[in-house]
Amino acid sequence: MSGTLYVVGTPIGNLSDFSPRAVQTLREVDFIAAEDTRVTQKLLSHFQIKKPMISYYQHNLRERGEEILARIEAGENCAIVTDAGMPCISDPGEDLVGLCAVRDIPTVVIPGPSAAISALAVSGLPTSRFCFEGFLSTNRKNRMEHLHQISGDHHTLIFYEAPHKLIYTLQDMLEVLGDRRIALCRELTKLHEEIIRTTFSGALERYREKSPRGEYVLIIEGAPEPEKTSLTLEEAAAQVKALRESGISVSDAAKQVAKQTGYKKGELYRLALEDENSTL
Repeated sequence: MSGTLYVVGTPIGNLSDFSPRAVQTLREVDFIAAEDTRVTQKLLSHFQIKKPMISYYQHNLRERGEEILARIEAGENCAIVTDAGMPCISDPGEDLVGLCAVRDIPTVVIPGPSAAISALAVSGLPTSRFCFEGFLSTNRKNRMEHLHQISGDHHTLIFYEAPHKLIYTLQDMLEVLGDRRIALCRELTKLHEEIIRTTFSGALERYREKSPRGEYVLIIEGAPEPEKTSLTLEEAAAQVKALRESGISVSDAAKQVAKQTGYKKGELYRLALEDENSTL
């Protein structure tokens, strides 16, 4: 009979946030799959839990994933944990749960803290509709493409960012998204927790004088709802062409202008292709 994979949320800073159910689960499983066994060992020691661990992280997830699944299918129960927060969210555990779904292995979630949701709750920005975007690419071309793709989204946006990349990210966001409201949430649940509610330009001014420290969650205001456009279809198509010339794909450019103007993406896409073919 197959065992079970338990997806266990861990504290994002304050050990008091670790639930009794999570503690009990780690005590009862046969082994623990951990992103960094050294970090998890500190957590286990604090709660006086002695349990064998196996490392499971981005660079060994394929081979180690098969090893973990083989043990579960043989009848063992496994808990997967990340260094901080919910496993499988912007985390290698996503792959393991996906394999369990394919092979019909039971999975049970033991909920815990999430930096993204915690930051959203205290951001002061709209929470009814939001999208978690994870980490932006370290490659600027890819990063700018990502930002252009979401520039017309009206819901609140959530990103994770490291301190050494924060200023570059804010500069690119200001360039692509315009000067929007942002809540920068750092060191959540820790001693130096800080929520900074400002704008992109205000944040850049702040960090020119004070270097960023700690891990950040960025909560960003969505694009304003478009007013009824006064543009003709031809003028909207010209905007698509301008975006194309800046390096955006036809599909993404048509999607962005469609959101801003109310014209259908397919119609703008067709006109853009016709224009490109006519210049060949």
